[in-house]
Amino acid sequence: MSYAISSRLRLALDTDVLVAAMRSRGGASWQLVDRALAREFTLLLSVPLVLEYEAVLTREEHRKVHGLSVLEVGEIINSLASVADPVQIRFLWRPLLSDPTDDMVLESVVNGRADLLVTFNREDFTAAAKAFALEIVRPSEALRRLRARSRE
Repeated sequence: MSYAISSRLRLALDTDVLVAAMRSRGGASWQLVDRALAREFTLLLSVPLVLEYEAVLTREEHRKVHGLSVLEVGEIINSLASVADPVQIRFLWRPLLSDPTDDMVLESVVNGRADLLVTFNREDFTAAAKAFALEIVRPSEALRRLRARSRE
C-alpha cells in the first residue's frame, strides 16, 4: 500500500485575512483567497471558523466597506468551504489566548496540522506559537512562500 504525501502547504486563514480580502481585491489577502479557490494550497476550515467568517464578514460595518450583500458573502464562504480540507476539532485548547475567537482559530490550526497560520495579529498568537511550535505569518509572507513553491 502506498500513501501519497501532498507537498502543498496547509494554511489556516485568520478572520482578519478574510476581512482584508473582502475590502481590497488587490492585496495579498485577496490573492490568498483566490489561490485557495484555485486549490494552490490546502485551506483548512473548521465549522467554528466558517461561522466566525460569516459572523464577522456580514457585520454592517464591514458590508459598508466591501459592498457585498449577505448572500454574496455566503457564496464566497461556501466556495471556500467547498475547496477546503475540513478540520474536526478533537481537542480544545481553551483558554490559552486572551481572545476566545483566537482560541477557536488556534484549535483549527492545531487540529488541522497547519503548516502556517496566516494573520495580521501575530502578537495575539505568541503564546500559541511557543506552546505548539506554530509558524505564524502575515498574508504577504504566505503569498511569497506559495510563489516560491510554485517555481520549484
